[in-house]
Amino acid sequence: MATAHLTLIGKPGCHLCDDARDLVGSVVAKLAGDPGAPTITFEERSILDDAELHELYLEDIPVLLINGKVHNYWRIDPVRLRAALLEVS
Repeated sequence: MATAHLTLIGKPGCHLCDDARDLVGSVVAKLAGDPGAPTITFEERSILDDAELHELYLEDIPVLLINGKVHNYWRIDPVRLRAALLEVS
């Protein structure tokens, strides 16, 4: 079975990051019963705790990575995220 590792890069106090977290959680919850969905893991990383992430993404948070590759910056589209997760192999 395929695995999708989601990484949300943001920082505390970022309202767009809070929105992205909620949206990702909602999409993942809806996919939980889908037999075509991959196993999904999720982690959050803060640009305040990692100098490299800070340098890379300071102006772009929130950033959502799927298996280490950038999926989206700023606002996450739930339809696009669902489709991308179902394409993970």
